[in-house]
Amino acid sequence: MTWTRPVPLIGDATSAADRALTPDGWAFPIEVRSGLYDVVSARRDVRRYRPDAIPEDVLGRVLTAGHQAPSVGHSQPWRFIVVRDAGLREQAALMADQERLAQAAQLEPEAARRLLDLQLEGIREAPLGVVVCCDRRVPAVGVLGRATFPDSDVWSCACAVQNLWLAARAEGLGMGWVTLFTPAGIGALLGLPDGVVTLGWLCLGWPDERNPGPGLERAGWSKRTPLADVVLTDRWSEGPSPVSHLRAPAPSSVVAARDQADLLLTPPGSLGVLDRAVDRVVALGRGSLTDGVLVLAVGEHPVAALGVSAFPSSVTAEVLAAAQAGEALGTVAATASGLRSVVVDGGSSTGDLLHTDAVSREACLALVARGRAVGAAEGTGGLVALGEVGIGNTTVAAALSAHLLGLAAVDVVGLGSGADTAMLERKREVVAGALERVGELPDTWAVLAALGGPEVCLLTGVVLGAASVGAVVVLDGLLTSVAGLAAVQVEPGVAAHLVAGQRSRELAHAAVLSRLGLEPLLDLRLRAGEGAGACFAAGMLLAALRVRRETGRTG
Repeated sequence: MTWTRPVPLIGDATSAADRALTPDGWAFPIEVRSGLYDVVSARRDVRRYRPDAIPEDVLGRVLTAGHQAPSVGHSQPWRFIVVRDAGLREQAALMADQERLAQAAQLEPEAARRLLDLQLEGIREAPLGVVVCCDRRVPAVGVLGRATFPDSDVWSCACAVQNLWLAARAEGLGMGWVTLFTPAGIGALLGLPDGVVTLGWLCLGWPDERNPGPGLERAGWSKRTPLADVVLTDRWSEGPSPVSHLRAPAPSSVVAARDQADLLLTPPGSLGVLDRAVDRVVALGRGSLTDGVLVLAVGEHPVAALGVSAFPSSVTAEVLAAAQAGEALGTVAATASGLRSVVVDGGSSTGDLLHTDAVSREACLALVARGRAVGAAEGTGGLVALGEVGIGNTTVAAALSAHLLGLAAVDVVGLGSGADTAMLERKREVVAGALERVGELPDTWAVLAALGGPEVCLLTGVVLGAASVGAVVVLDGLLTSVAGLAAVQVEPGVAAHLVAGQRSRELAHAAVLSRLGLEPLLDLRLRAGEGAGACFAAGMLLAALRVRRETGRTG
């Protein structure tokens, strides 16, 4: 049965079907678009002005346009100081004159003469000035988007300048952007508090010049660079681009997954994080999934002999035997979640990380190749959950995390299961010593060989193999997530196949998931390992896929 689509009373009332029928339906009429492009093309940096006043309603419209600029995190950091006072304008003009001479003195004589021939500002002539300031007193981490690009508040203010400029041009006003000041000088002139910076002085008024082209271009100072010289494709590189053999889903597949969700008799995003994970699975063409497999990789680690684990190394063999019998925690969790189990024994590392590499490069590559074969074979079913067994491998995972993320031992080493404060300190010492021993390494394979071990090498291969056949890979704890990160470093397209099953209690796990751009489905503070968290998350994911398939559709 087809149901009537609920239409929200606020916000966007269109559906995905509406938008698919007219992808250009948001466009303005052609005459409006032509007018916009005319304004953009005719914008000029005006230096000569008539003294006539600007009507308040016109000024209000121009300032409103500036205030409607885009800002990172909707922070709106701009402040507009409208300067009418003749004394302030004279002081600003004097500062600009001084700086003009100072800049000319730094040029070759002919270039200096050409510079001095140019009128670079109209501070005295323009009826008013607008000084755009950026209030930077809010910490970058407190504004969405600024933690990664701390200067994006200033860029937002630059967008406000552009809006002001285009609005002024549309109104027939002239505007000139003057930066012939030191920031400290203009800040002192206008009494700017600490933490507030200026982007310069905007002269605003009716123009006493109507240049058909940019002023500096007409004066022979420079010319506009051809568009073809400033547009690059995909990446900035003067050498050959690295070849990626694995492709993420095409945009059409990603959008189609979201379009399907829009037809459901439920608000968009009603399942929260699960909805985003389901969209990822559907985009991979795996929306009909009803089951999957747990790949449980096992490895032994000589590093355990350095006192970094609360359990003897013999436990690894015990859990391996239980897993093969279907009675280990991970395999039971798999069965309870509707998954099959495949147990892969990787054997033992030959080194303890602190004194020698975990395995040789050749052994690492052989384990990865073995894992690729397992991942490709088991991934044909569409869903692969990852698990691991290996006493001491939280130390291995911490060392790998530190090297791959550029972190210190203290930032990645957690207690692990059953450890105490003294053991925590030994783990930190081992990880720090291992990092100091290996130093910089040439590639991901070298990192896995030096600081990894059999199960993480196997799992890295499993991720690569499963992704190569289009499967979704559900990560478990820290070690499986590190394997996912290593796979992404080798093949960036792998990232589109990963789902974070859980966030474990290991200290570095959140940082690794953050690097992968993944939000976990579960946060239960598990210490179980063995893929239990991945199995529980996979069960939820399969249930959510069924909900997506069977929920009523709207027309």
